[in-house]
Amino acid sequence: MTDSPEQQRHVVVRRLRTALTRLPHWWPLPVSVLIGTASGLSYGALATPQYEATSYAMAVAEGETDPTAALGYAQSYGRLTTSDATLSYAQGAAGEPVRELRSHVTSETSPDSPMISVTGTSSDRHKAADIANAVIEAVIVSSGHVSKDTGVKLIKFTHAMTPDQPVSPSVPLGAAVGAAAGGLLGGLVLLVRPRREGWSVSAQVPGPAAGDTGAAQEERELVR
Repeated sequence: MTDSPEQQRHVVVRRLRTALTRLPHWWPLPVSVLIGTASGLSYGALATPQYEATSYAMAVAEGETDPTAALGYAQSYGRLTTSDATLSYAQGAAGEPVRELRSHVTSETSPDSPMISVTGTSSDRHKAADIANAVIEAVIVSSGHVSKDTGVKLIKFTHAMTPDQPVSPSVPLGAAVGAAAGGLLGGLVLLVRPRREGWSVSAQVPGPAAGDTGAAQEERELVR
């Protein structure tokens, strides 16, 4: 006689529960690590590679301007690299609208050196260099408009070169991050999952020593 679909489903569920109970209690940990590693590998292999290119400019004091003023103006110009005015001037050479360009540009300054670095990021390695060069040129042009008043001008230090290798994603790094995340998740599952039936925690209580037994008997005799 053929079982009904409901009975077959109960049989499958019962067999699955039996198989799970036979597994060691720590099985979620290696499974989570394997899943995390596979996810990291997949992300590193399938995600679109990103390229970065960096150009540099330096603030230089002119005439009788205090050389230390160049450091302060470098910090100010570094904050202006992602402003609307700078990006609007650079969008033509960069080949990106201002909205897109803002998310593809980062800048850094040093507290000890009047240097500005502008980094362009793109899935196209040539465009990454174009973005960095266009933005640094825009900042240099802007500083030149007020250099007579500030006594400080920006000069290009290095030109952004077309990168050869992408900076992300990295397949080994993705696998490592995925494995770490999977291990963390598996450990949390082990901590919060309910214990199986029949598990118990027992503590061994040491029995009395031979000398202690004799002393206890003497005390009982004295009490009598």
